[in-house]
Amino acid sequence: MTDASYLQWLGQATPTSWWHDSADPDELSRGLTHGAVGVTTNPFLSNLALRAHPARWAHELGPLPDGLTAEARAEAWMRVVVEHAANRLMPIYESTAGRQGYVCAQVNPVQAGDRESMLVMARRLAAWSPNIAVKLPATAAGLDVLEECAAEGITVTLTVSFIVPQVVAIAERYRRGLARVRAAGKLPGRCFAVMMIGRLDDYLRDIALDRQAGISEADIRQAGLATVKRAYAIYKERGYEATLLIAALRGNHHMLGLAGADLVMSIHPSIQATLLQPGVPRELGIDVPVAPDVIERLRSLPEFVRAYEPDGMQPAEFLAFGLTQRTLTQFVESGWKLLESFRPV
Repeated sequence: MTDASYLQWLGQATPTSWWHDSADPDELSRGLTHGAVGVTTNPFLSNLALRAHPARWAHELGPLPDGLTAEARAEAWMRVVVEHAANRLMPIYESTAGRQGYVCAQVNPVQAGDRESMLVMARRLAAWSPNIAVKLPATAAGLDVLEECAAEGITVTLTVSFIVPQVVAIAERYRRGLARVRAAGKLPGRCFAVMMIGRLDDYLRDIALDRQAGISEADIRQAGLATVKRAYAIYKERGYEATLLIAALRGNHHMLGLAGADLVMSIHPSIQATLLQPGVPRELGIDVPVAPDVIERLRSLPEFVRAYEPDGMQPAEFLAFGLTQRTLTQFVESGWKLLESFRPV
């Protein structure tokens, strides 16, 4: 069994493709060797990459102009990390005629409810490289910006997204944007709809413990899988043009449970390492349903019902959703604000 056998099998023998979930250049080299065809970044990951290699990035970017705002400084540092990855992925983008080879660049997470600020920034990020997928939050405001970006031919990734109602709303708004861009005779961009599968499990685990709901860890570990499988079936049934992108994996069980699906998996290097161990089964898991009795037990949590049912939540509720706020806080406090204050030694 060769080092990259499972990941290579995944990309060559099934419709599933996978992106590298890290902005670190050394980790990216390993990911590309194992068959990654895209790169996920966010403010948190960009900050980690900068602080791991400060001299390298300072050399690539050069001195920043005097008088920049904190936001402009953060964007400049993020840009050097993202453009490095975009350059590395450009051969894949060109050889696949834009089907693969994308790198995410995320708008300021502080502005998750500010339509105008996000749209202006989205246009700016999209101009960095043709293989940029502008990352927007799946909030009501972010959905509006998604449609405008799609109408302009900008490729987008909708993040801070965990549940069936969010990815259904993403697909519907992308479809509207596609109709507009095609009517204008412009070339459409792509849309990737994120489902942060492990973060949903983490959230439901905390709620179950807090409420003493008596739901086992075995059931919690299948909550995200059940939700993604539900979303995937809806996407297939309705013929949505957006592509599901599954992120925040917590172990091989997430990867194996979805193997064979026509979607993108965002795989962190730590999960890549476990998938490269000998003996990982090469089996298709997407068509294996989560047991009905597991679903029934999970339904005792209202938050799972809101996540699992297509009409469980309305777009106006997405920003206030507890898991949205938890994730945005990490992106702001452990990502964007640290980018604003970053100074290479």
